[in-house]
Amino acid sequence: MDKVCKSAAEALEGVLFDGMTIMAGGFGLCGIPENLIAALKESGVQNLTVISNNAGIDGFGLGTLLETRQIRKMVSSYVGENKLFAQQYLSGELELEFNPQGTLAERIRAGGAGIPAFFTKTGVGTQVANGKEIRVFNGEAYVMELALQADLSIVKACRGDAEGNLIFRKTSRNFNPMMATAGKVTIAEVEELVPNGQIDPDHVHTPGIFVQKILQGHEYEKRIEQRTVRART
Repeated sequence: MDKVCKSAAEALEGVLFDGMTIMAGGFGLCGIPENLIAALKESGVQNLTVISNNAGIDGFGLGTLLETRQIRKMVSSYVGENKLFAQQYLSGELELEFNPQGTLAERIRAGGAGIPAFFTKTGVGTQVANGKEIRVFNGEAYVMELALQADLSIVKACRGDAEGNLIFRKTSRNFNPMMATAGKVTIAEVEELVPNGQIDPDHVHTPGIFVQKILQGHEYEKRIEQRTVRART
């Protein structure tokens, strides 16, 4: 199977449909699949449920899909720094399933591992636990959280080979590896696409068995979400 695609648009061919669920890697603007998000916008696919730590910022990342009203629901753990997100949510235009960050990560990992649900103390006694099963273990209350899976996972890696083996760089690793395991189809964009055999197996973060398509991205902006510096003297 030839996994290498010439472009993000080619990689998405035959995969998209209205109403689908998409996992998108990244943490803030770090490690986001910029090329695939742009191609999603251009495709015009609608009524999306997007599972991602956040929804980018106004005018960049997943925020561009909010501008075109392509996202119906977000499953997230952080929704700050995006005015359009707030406007759409408060007006009832956008649905939101809010998760503690560690819970979101574990729900995705569980989905990739074939674990249907798990119990955690996080959220017990708060609105997070509303409507969910509570069970007591060793005298402590735990809330049951369901695993997450997606029709499509889009991830970004530093380096990959033609088989789809991926290496992530530092903080940009974030949600990407677990999301790669939890999609029915996973598409990876990489900064450097190398021939098979050039990646040491001991260095692989995501094995190629989880990746169905791969492409070399281009023109990455790699924006800094917030730059904080001392005032000049």
